[in-house]
Amino acid sequence: MTARDRRGFTLVELLVVSVLGALLVGAALQVLITNQRTYTVQSAKIIGQQTTRAAMDVLWGELREVSTRGGDLLSMKEDSLTVRVMRNFSLACQVDTSGTGQPRMKLLRIGEWFAVGDSVFVFADNKESDADDDRWIRAQIGQSDTTHTCGSERAQQVIFIGQNAIFTADSVRVGAPVRSHLTYTYGLFQLGTEYYLGRKAPGVAAVPIVGPLAEKGGIAFQYRDANGAVTTNPLLVRQIVITVRTLSPVRNSIGQQVSDSVTTWIYTRN
Repeated sequence: MTARDRRGFTLVELLVVSVLGALLVGAALQVLITNQRTYTVQSAKIIGQQTTRAAMDVLWGELREVSTRGGDLLSMKEDSLTVRVMRNFSLACQVDTSGTGQPRMKLLRIGEWFAVGDSVFVFADNKESDADDDRWIRAQIGQSDTTHTCGSERAQQVIFIGQNAIFTADSVRVGAPVRSHLTYTYGLFQLGTEYYLGRKAPGVAAVPIVGPLAEKGGIAFQYRDANGAVTTNPLLVRQIVITVRTLSPVRNSIGQQVSDSVTTWIYTRN
């Protein structure tokens, strides 16, 4: 074997191979970085969309049952509102207001049993031919007995306290709806360094529901009357315009923070 046959790579050839290899590795690394950035941005967008829609689902489910004319809207602010929300529902299958004691009713079990101390609203039809005298009577349950039946259906007998004169004859009839309520404030609440759609009951700390949301404008409420004009009177509100915004620390290809927002109109029950 001659010396020519034993010749290896020259320095120039090694340098060329090294440069080409570095270029290939750099190109592959750039593709990976670009793909990682794209994935991160897309993930932030998806999380933002899921967050705004989840917040809307919560608010839609609660606020579409609100009767502003019935006084369910208790407080109106730009970033929060306080409402009475329905938590239980039943129908009267027997009404007794004829005795000298407290009025009593038998209620079909549709959801959970009403509990002693629950504040409820009972629908009073009054004159069946006149819709203008219909109203909801506020009452409080003083006694409850869940061993009763209405026909073959399970029922509870409830006795109202302190309101023996509130149910006049023929004002509340069989079939009258009975509803119980809780008072909640929905709005933008801070938890640590982040902001969430939260729910707060009187006397307790706010509970985060959906988030994180944008610190400024994360939740925005606007209240409109039957003509679509902005109003500050809770009794005149017929639609609530809600905007939910998210703001992610992730930045897109042009350096902007990834964000998402949804606006919807909820018509109240009146």
